[in-house]
Amino acid sequence: MAELYEELGLSEDEYRDIVRLLGREPSKVELGMYSLMWSEHCSYKSSKMVLAQLPTRASYVLQGPGENAGIIDVGGGLAVAFKLESHNHPSAVEPYQGAATGIGGIVRDIFTMGARPIACLDPLRFGSLDSPRQRYLFNGVIAGIAGYGNCLGIPTVAGDIYFDECYEGNILVNVMCIGIMPKENLIRGLATGVGNAVVLMGNRTGRDGIGGASILASQEFDETSQEKRPSVQVGDPFTEKLLIEACLELLEKDLLVGLQDLGAAGISCACSETAARGGVGMRIDLEHVPLREEMDPFEIMISESQERMLAIAEPEKLDEVLGICERWGLNAVVIGEVTEGDTLEINWYGEKVVEVPASSLASGPVYDRPAEKPSYIDEVQSVNIAAVDHPPDLNRVLLDLVSGPNLCDKRMVYEQYDHMVQLNTVIYPGSDAAVLRVKDTSKALAVSVDGNSRYVYLDPYTGTQIAVAEAARNVVAAGGVPMALTNCLNFGNPERPDIFWQFKESVRGLADAARYLELPVVSGNVSFYNESFGTAIYPTPVVGMVGLIGNLDNRRTIAFPEEGLLVVMLGDTVDELGGSEYLKLVHGMVAGRPPAVDLRMEKGVQTTCIEGIRRGIILSAHDCSEGGAAVALLECSCSGIGASLEFASALAPVSWLFSESQSRFVVTIREEELEALRKLADGRKVPVHVLGRTSGDRLIINDWIDLAVGEMRSAREEALEERLKA
Repeated sequence: MAELYEELGLSEDEYRDIVRLLGREPSKVELGMYSLMWSEHCSYKSSKMVLAQLPTRASYVLQGPGENAGIIDVGGGLAVAFKLESHNHPSAVEPYQGAATGIGGIVRDIFTMGARPIACLDPLRFGSLDSPRQRYLFNGVIAGIAGYGNCLGIPTVAGDIYFDECYEGNILVNVMCIGIMPKENLIRGLATGVGNAVVLMGNRTGRDGIGGASILASQEFDETSQEKRPSVQVGDPFTEKLLIEACLELLEKDLLVGLQDLGAAGISCACSETAARGGVGMRIDLEHVPLREEMDPFEIMISESQERMLAIAEPEKLDEVLGICERWGLNAVVIGEVTEGDTLEINWYGEKVVEVPASSLASGPVYDRPAEKPSYIDEVQSVNIAAVDHPPDLNRVLLDLVSGPNLCDKRMVYEQYDHMVQLNTVIYPGSDAAVLRVKDTSKALAVSVDGNSRYVYLDPYTGTQIAVAEAARNVVAAGGVPMALTNCLNFGNPERPDIFWQFKESVRGLADAARYLELPVVSGNVSFYNESFGTAIYPTPVVGMVGLIGNLDNRRTIAFPEEGLLVVMLGDTVDELGGSEYLKLVHGMVAGRPPAVDLRMEKGVQTTCIEGIRRGIILSAHDCSEGGAAVALLECSCSGIGASLEFASALAPVSWLFSESQSRFVVTIREEELEALRKLADGRKVPVHVLGRTSGDRLIINDWIDLAVGEMRSAREEALEERLKA
């Protein structure tokens, strides 16, 4: 077994632990199961201790971390389920299927909890589009998201896309899904009731995706990575759609005790986790599993074939369960039953091939890895940015920024997605946050994702706080009150002390920001080993935020709504070009310190903005982030109405225009509402700066910027497509 456990990704110490735990040598099937369940992807063995510091509770949290998705109560008997996940390694090996099955997996996490999926979001990271391989990966990932999501009838309503050389060897494909449900439909992935039937529903099991959790998701890339293409799952969105409808009907009729999707580790994970959560054992007769091809028990137990669900049903309800599945055209077979104790027993035509404690598979080892501050941090933070010479033509700089790959309009991507299906989307992709109506109510959900890896590379603690703050600001700008967040934490090899230090500092920043802003972390994912040939990506925590709009009439967009309005900035601009898009695009530098975060000011600015929207004072809102105030103002103008802005500033023009200082909104108000806004802001010690008025078809900022709206719009909207053509 020595060669096999190494091949499966287990360490020698882990193998010895398995032998000690079982009191014997494991069988080949048992070893395969432990390799998956104890992988980084499934067990969180390196991150569990660190993640324990995250705040997860609030009066409205119905389900926090530990289940398939987090759930919050939004009132009126309704709840919202949401989760953010990664499918990085499969997508880097096979971009279409990797991205498609990423969507399939995150959607199953949502309806497994009893919620109907209503929207997806997709934060993506690629290397430079100058590379033919990156263009291949980019096109494949976008096509996979569109192909699967559009077939399911679930709109992709938001996301972000960034390009950086650090992702050349390891792209990131993170996917988020949101669902809505009556509170009473909440179900968990647990097995209870000795004698209850274990039902396998959905697709037949095949060899696609064999060992994906240990072979792909828990190893770094090297020259053999392309040989791992068979480990990438193959998606079937049509079967997934049938599963959604069948499972929701089963839950509506109260026919199931527990429900669990088969994602990473397949049957091994679904059986061991449901049994462990319920404190029971399980007996499985593997010969009853429907197969696409001839397979042995080892292959069946570690296959990650998609579109499969495991349900626990009482014997008296079994016929009705199987009948509903048949009516939806789904395979559904009884493969075992719930038993007393803690033993997971797997049989193959009468031969016992597995007999292990279910809890030992589901818990896994826990490591406190060594952490050491990377030597590069002091070096990059000490770079003297003040010594940089700035170009004289600031119009050209602004146009270059918004036609660059990170800040250009991404409509050529999101127009491939159906963002209107289900007829819930009322603010479309391209704004700070998407807004989804909650049918049959006056409420809506505002949803956003955010994460700037350059900030985190320069300072993991501060950079991650910025991700939380900006995701919340995006929701506020749309008129929502941020309620809770999910996350996907993308890092390199945790066995390297420098990488693990980045991870620990990032989680500390996430915890502190979430706690101060009173935002529980209800779900999430950790993706390690995002590196190739020993070179790691920038640490990339991505935050997904869900907020509630109490009255749909209070929704806002970034566009200047009409001429003659005052343009006002909430918050202060200071000289903070460290880690900025300006510094990278114009000077080719990733250096300095990221913008500072004052969480007290952040909370004050957000509450001022949301209260101003509720009272009808603020008519449009846009947060200032990448590219600074100049880019934010340009984006507000691109709807067709420009602005003439003239104000005094002690800052140099480049600093005021392109500094990425946090805790700022650009808002519009009627002149007669200025004192009312000042009163709101003064109570929270929030600075208010009147910049000028909306007017005409040009953006004029002092004597620094003077550009036609049409020119700005063309530069921004055509850039990505032109870059791909080139």
